Amino acid sequence: MTVAVLWFRKSLRLHDNEALTWACSSDEVDSILPIYIFDEGEIDGGGEALGFNRIKFTEQALKDLDSGLRKELGICLKIFSGDYQEVLKKIVTGIGGERVCLAYEYCSEPRIRDAEDALKDWFGISESFRTISFPARHTLLDIEEVVGSKDYKKPNSMKDMERIFRRHFDVNSMGFYEVGDPLPVPNNSKPLTDAYSSVNCLEISDLERIIMETYPERSDNTQYFPGGETEALERLRNKVTDRRQFVNEFRKPNTISTNSEDDPREPSTTGLSAYLSSGCLSIRMLWRECESSYLSGSHTKPPESLHGQMMFREMFYLLSRSVENWDSDVGNDSCIEVAWDDFDREKIMAWETGSTGYPYIDAMMRQLDETGWMHHLGRHAVSCFLTRGQLWQNWTHGRDVFERKLVDSDWALNNGNWLWLAGVAPFSMPYYRIYNPCPDSKSSLNVETVNAEFIRYWVPELRSFPSKYIFEPHLAPISIQKSAGCMIGDDYPLPIVDRKQSRKENLIRFKASREK
Repeated sequence: MTVAVLWFRKSLRLHDNEALTWACSSDEVDSILPIYIFDEGEIDGGGEALGFNRIKFTEQALKDLDSGLRKELGICLKIFSGDYQEVLKKIVTGIGGERVCLAYEYCSEPRIRDAEDALKDWFGISESFRTISFPARHTLLDIEEVVGSKDYKKPNSMKDMERIFRRHFDVNSMGFYEVGDPLPVPNNSKPLTDAYSSVNCLEISDLERIIMETYPERSDNTQYFPGGETEALERLRNKVTDRRQFVNEFRKPNTISTNSEDDPREPSTTGLSAYLSSGCLSIRMLWRECESSYLSGSHTKPPESLHGQMMFREMFYLLSRSVENWDSDVGNDSCIEVAWDDFDREKIMAWETGSTGYPYIDAMMRQLDETGWMHHLGRHAVSCFLTRGQLWQNWTHGRDVFERKLVDSDWALNNGNWLWLAGVAPFSMPYYRIYNPCPDSKSSLNVETVNAEFIRYWVPELRSFPSKYIFEPHLAPISIQKSAGCMIGDDYPLPIVDRKQSRKENLIRFKASREK
């Protein structure tokens, strides 16, 4: 009798889930135990805990996954919290008198790969235990295969990614890369094993209680991006499948950073990033849906197209696996060393809480705190502002804030984006391209400036300000500040730094770092 312990990590879904499909169809598997493990510290409210939106998104995704497993396969998800290795050892040893196979999909994060290696060594002690890892399905490419190939060179551009894709994928008659079809939801199952002993599990209700105890001020909060495969597939239909013209004309640099005109919370992009990073949606399914749209007529091409954006995503996964110390500013050959200022709590807190005195920056950071999401151009602006633009703080501080708060947070992508936007990576934009935190209608940040509804929504102190002054309210005459009911310096902060002077000084400092 063999029990398959399915460790859900980056594929919180039933569709295109190779480990789940294998367990349901394999003749050697007699029963299944699906599990999810919160890493130690993620939900205890401490310094390493996930932010409200991220933990709530995960709780909703797990609830939806459990519902799908029960409805489609007649099994239920078991949730645990603690050190990965210790929890898994307790689960496996608690399954008495059975052969156990721990099955999971590939993950490139070092801490998880280290846990896997330790578990393989530990499992090797007994013939009754074994592990089975399935190739990357969180990505289009098989990361290990590509990085391990003789001709692999670290990619830094779309040209490099096109070369890698051509080497590892066939191209069909229509000129698209054959990334493979997503697997359907399994139509057969095995019973849930009852052979494991009493390892303390968390119920969904326990998670809900922990979240509300940790974030009591959010008790009435409604998630704008609810977690789960059900929501992911619905958003895929609404934003991609049923919008062929949108998909075919999509150009990432042209999307609006201040979101849709009708709703300051709804992205002008697909808004699917959180569902991809959590694995609620298969990247292969999104690729295929876009391809179906492209077949209907003329369409944009990489790098600006949706296919191009997915290829950039693959680039950061490859780099995160092939660059040592990817998440550090020391010993990282994709990061030039910069003599950033020491950690400045006042600056970091003003930036994180949306209190810098620069409404565009503050609106973006408040949106992040409220919804767990931000448009990519907004991320460009706030990261540039924190680092080489105005505040001269180490990019790792901003990375950590995003890691806690973003619902689409992903170790490979989060670090890659911060390396890029801090200007320290080989693939970064020129260091002298610094975003103006007070954008006008011509800004490459693509900001709606006529009505400025995005600013009025997220920075309500400035709701009555005329658009002429709303991006730099400290320049408004006192009479206008009084009539708007918002005195700058009292009701809304003065700028934390002089943006022009800091930009000038930081350009000199950054140039010196590069030359050194």
